[in-house]
Amino acid sequence: MSSTAFTFPGQGSQAVGMGKDLADAFPEARAVFEEVDSALNENFTAIMFEGPEDVLRLTENAQPALMAVSMAVVRVLEAKGVKLADHAAFVAGHSLGEYSALCAAGTFSIGDAARLLRTRGQAMQKAVPVGHGAMAALLGLDLDTARAVAEEAAQGDVCQVANDNAPGQVVVSGTTAAIERALELAKAKGAKRALLLPVSAPFHCALMQPAAEAMQVALADVAMHNPVVPVISNVLAAPITDAIEIRQRLVEQVTGVVRWTESVTWLANEGGVTKLVEAGAGKVLTGLAKRIAPELAAQAINTPADIDAFVASLNA
Repeated sequence: MSSTAFTFPGQGSQAVGMGKDLADAFPEARAVFEEVDSALNENFTAIMFEGPEDVLRLTENAQPALMAVSMAVVRVLEAKGVKLADHAAFVAGHSLGEYSALCAAGTFSIGDAARLLRTRGQAMQKAVPVGHGAMAALLGLDLDTARAVAEEAAQGDVCQVANDNAPGQVVVSGTTAAIERALELAKAKGAKRALLLPVSAPFHCALMQPAAEAMQVALADVAMHNPVVPVISNVLAAPITDAIEIRQRLVEQVTGVVRWTESVTWLANEGGVTKLVEAGAGKVLTGLAKRIAPELAAQAINTPADIDAFVASLNA
């Protein structure tokens, strides 16, 4: 049994030019990008490869773009004989990355994943008027303290822990007024830093309920298969394998906490995983893994050279 888990990055890892070197080097990557273009009915890869950055950063674009790069890496690996079912014990993704993980594990087609993420991005953006919601990173506070800060800051507004990314790195989400109160409270409670995040909407909190309802409708219409390897659910921080349950957990995920610290801890302890491979843009999750479970070997693969080195290491 493999002791490797593949992880898939979330929003914030996007950058103009993402995936272009893969498209230039591998026909399998080009095929993924063509499939996404076709599913979204636009020349979407032009936004990924050329920008402009403010257009790529829009939630409705960043989400399918990150999935596309992750799936390009997966398809190139498969073409080189590295199949997920044989080489991964588990897959996990951060927020939208859970869709990439599910796509990699065969639950969704690439086209359906792209359309779902476009819908998800639009629904999340529409759920709250611009300026009415915010997110903030509270650095240097443990999860319980961050939760207490959020509860105290709420004062009748919404203010909740949205992402438990790593020890000492918790993100809160809610109404702008409540998040501004949380920044002050966090500093008073000893946070090293508390800063607003450059996001366009307050993700993973109760304000996203309209988006959760939109995803329930969208997911009901999509063909879903049981994944070929178990997927660690963001809201459970535990593995799931049943397509019907996956559909429900993805709806819950829109308003629920991304339990990333617990997910990686579960992989290292209960899951028996010794190696994490981050497939897709950037290396954010690889950095978080080193803080959550330093004993895990963690690496990011997103360039042709990374892919070649990874395949060579398996054959060594």
